[in-house]
Amino acid sequence: MTADESELRQLRASVREFLDAKSPEEAVRKLMESDPRFDPDVWAQAADQLRLPGLVIPEEYGGDGFGAVELGVVMEEMGRALLCAPFFSTVVLAAQALLASGDSEACARHLPGIAAGRTTATLAVAEEDGSWDPALISARAVPDGDGGWTLTGRKCFVIDGTTADLVLVVARTVAGPSFFAVDRTAPGVTAMAMETLDATRAMARLTFDTVSATPVGVEGAGGRIMARVLDTASVGLAAEQAGGARRCLEMSAEYARTRHQFGRPIGSFQAVKHKCADMLVQVELAEASAREAARLAAEGAPDFPVAAAVAHACCSRAYMFAAMENIQVHGGIGFTWEHPAHLYFRRAKSSQLLFGGPAVYHERLLDRLGI
Repeated sequence: MTADESELRQLRASVREFLDAKSPEEAVRKLMESDPRFDPDVWAQAADQLRLPGLVIPEEYGGDGFGAVELGVVMEEMGRALLCAPFFSTVVLAAQALLASGDSEACARHLPGIAAGRTTATLAVAEEDGSWDPALISARAVPDGDGGWTLTGRKCFVIDGTTADLVLVVARTVAGPSFFAVDRTAPGVTAMAMETLDATRAMARLTFDTVSATPVGVEGAGGRIMARVLDTASVGLAAEQAGGARRCLEMSAEYARTRHQFGRPIGSFQAVKHKCADMLVQVELAEASAREAARLAAEGAPDFPVAAAVAHACCSRAYMFAAMENIQVHGGIGFTWEHPAHLYFRRAKSSQLLFGGPAVYHERLLDRLGI
């Protein structure tokens, strides 16, 4: 199912209205210090009123069956509002991993709960080094002798890892990297919150001590599945980054119009004009690359993996640039804890590093290009 331009505008307006009411700066700051680091009531409302968790889940699993373009609209608005919620971990990472696995039984078991907003989930890939490369994984899964599997190892930087109901873990077997579903509350699972730069995106360190696990997809297919998941997740993240960058530009332009120095708005000074103009160029490029990648994903185009890598690189750079320039335009007040500029800077930096950082995603682009 694909929405037309009018429906996309309505979707954006509805999501923005909801987030303006439910995720203002005061709410974000409160949730940054809370446990869990999201409001369950707001999450339930997002599911019941807007059906956001089921947006891109196929209708056969209880979702609405929309695609990457609609997801991009939602992610842009969430990035703009710095929403503290398990949407990215549940819908963009875990649900897409389930779909990419091709395991209809696992999808039927888990996706209806995710679509209804009853189940939150996450994807546990990176370990101590922060790499999302399946080839570097040391966590292991072995048969338990009774037809099941047990999993042992440690995962780091797991988004919403202390609150997710379902954890999809990439672990090594004799056949190679494989996916496993684990109940976070199962015996042997320990979840510890990590203190990271960006408090608006909760991360955790998970330890698995001979934990019962259920295989998802074909054993040894973890590398292939992860490649697809990273492409899809990179586009979702790129849209979120584009939304955050756009908000930084809006904040700067508004301040430049209202802040006066030497009897006139600072926006009338050439240096500030140049900063805002440079931000606009970066933001427009970010939005264009993210939306084009989403369109290609929806069409199933063969060059989608290249577009996904390009969007990830463009939007990571644009968000960092806009977040830094936003602080500069605001001057001294932009450096204070009381001003929201630092919240966007922290999100920009954490998003830039989420899937390995610039060196890794530029290498991924070369790989997708066949170089």
